[in-house]
Amino acid sequence: MSISVEKVPFNRPSMSSDELLHIEQSIASRELSGGGYFTRLAQSLLKKELGGNCEVLLTTSCTHALEVAAILLNLQPGDEVIVPAFTFPSTALAFVMHGANVIFADCRPDTLNLDESLLENLITPNTRAIVPVHYAGISCDMDKIMDLANSYDLIVIEDNAHGLFGKYKNKSLGTIGHLATQSFHETKNITCGEGGALIINEKKFYERAEIILEKGTNRKRFFRGQVDKYSWVDKGSSYILADLLASMLCAQLKRAKKIQNSREKAWNLYYEKLEYWASNNNVKLPFVPDEAYQPFHMFYLLVPDVEIRDSLLNEWNSKGVNAVFHYLPLNRSEMGRKFSTNSNSCSVAEDISNRIIRLPFYTDISLAEQEKVVSVVLESKW
Repeated sequence: MSISVEKVPFNRPSMSSDELLHIEQSIASRELSGGGYFTRLAQSLLKKELGGNCEVLLTTSCTHALEVAAILLNLQPGDEVIVPAFTFPSTALAFVMHGANVIFADCRPDTLNLDESLLENLITPNTRAIVPVHYAGISCDMDKIMDLANSYDLIVIEDNAHGLFGKYKNKSLGTIGHLATQSFHETKNITCGEGGALIINEKKFYERAEIILEKGTNRKRFFRGQVDKYSWVDKGSSYILADLLASMLCAQLKRAKKIQNSREKAWNLYYEKLEYWASNNNVKLPFVPDEAYQPFHMFYLLVPDVEIRDSLLNEWNSKGVNAVFHYLPLNRSEMGRKFSTNSNSCSVAEDISNRIIRLPFYTDISLAEQEKVVSVVLESKW
């Protein structure tokens, strides 16, 4: 291989002249706060992309979208929400912030998703919701999760931070649960720097969600002429994404097909170049079940043990390949132990956390950059 790249970053957001044009248009409009033209356009584009009979509300982050979902649950002291142990703290934190205890579910060793076969044993009379996370954008077994939730009258909130453009049995991720959340952080396929969205698939939640996003006021109803003045009527906070950031998000959504094509090509190159090496070194590559269509959000390796993982990370970074590990299991964290009653029972998540390596992966990664990554990986010995 011909390698001429000095250093390959872990992530680099994809930008084009379209983003700058949209930002300039937003500034010229003097309509910078949330709820303006670009907010409405982005919500419309996202709703069209998801293809479901859903409603979309932009938020300042996926964390805040999860918080809105938590408020919608009307959580009471002692209520429980089931979340995977292998996820970002926001998945649990949003519900803890609004009064719930979290119950950690272990994950599957193949997809790294919440293990649906363990769910029923975690349900108690206090359980209110299940929050499946589509890790790397590869779908959880949503049929089993939804069947179980419906049989126990539980709410399902898809944490779809990784999964925009992903599908489960031809259904867009984010349109299957009662509610779902999206992330537009700079590490995601589509970004506006920091941002998110709440996806509402049960229409009964929509009007209250609007109020929660508007600092607990019925301001939206006032703008629609449904009330002659607006006031404080519910819980809420300042969760609305600025129209300036929504303008950037619109540009990204408009070129989503090009972004996804680039990511698919890069993901497939890694897989093809590393498959033989992985099989000969007891390394697992990402697994995508037949019923799932993945959105090419990340590329990871599962190496044999933590010592090898740490050694490879040091070696690869010293050679200019900025590979990283991922989540530390929440059940072992200080706050996880504080806000859960089952913090010692997620052995698969703990094992995965010790063995995972994420390779540099982003929309505009060049062939030369990927060649360098592949070359450094293939040279590894242990």
